[in-house]
Amino acid sequence: MTRAHKPKAGFWIRLCVVIIYPLDSLLFKLRWHHLDRIPASGGVLIAVNHISQADTATMARLIWQSGRIPRFLIKSSVFGWPVIGRIMAGAGQIPVRRSSSQAADSLRAAEQALREGECVIIYPEGTITSDPDYWPMQAKTGVARLALACPEVPVLPIGQWGAHRTLRRGGRFRPVPRHRHEASVGEPLDLSKYHDVEPTAEVLRTVTDEIMAAVTAQVEWLRAAE
Repeated sequence: MTRAHKPKAGFWIRLCVVIIYPLDSLLFKLRWHHLDRIPASGGVLIAVNHISQADTATMARLIWQSGRIPRFLIKSSVFGWPVIGRIMAGAGQIPVRRSSSQAADSLRAAEQALREGECVIIYPEGTITSDPDYWPMQAKTGVARLALACPEVPVLPIGQWGAHRTLRRGGRFRPVPRHRHEASVGEPLDLSKYHDVEPTAEVLRTVTDEIMAAVTAQVEWLRAAE
């Protein structure tokens, strides 16, 4: 059962806040929708579409503003970067080691974090979308594995839109003019019909697609409102 305690921010998380808040404000016009849908305490799994290398900075601020401490699943190579890697490790972010015998370690760490009442954020696509128009693409099944492993934990879809105009695929950086970046938090998903089902490859794909459909619906809402 998920513990109801609320993890406390330590030195490294607060350092991230000091860095990220002014950086986000400098680069983007930020607007969040439905932050109240993120529970104040207890484990929660958040699935977000991936459109830019700036996503983690903007989503970290969103999660912090909701009153939670973010724990991202981030590709392991980032932890080798000077300064940033040390901050990521110190802040308790979860390295994802792709295509290795340690690939499952990140899911086990994320599952433990969820059971300990933490807010875990995953990009189900695994990388920035390759869709020409930045729509979400087919996701990997890691998000379904986590959702089914922790059935008592709510799964929330978040759609985001706008950061790609500032920092595009390939690292093209255009900070001027300052673009709007928005995100919308969807309602918790009802995955109860899968709780007693064997997590076969087919079931994992179905659950993953259902989660990503909910994420895409939030993206559609944001784009339609532009």
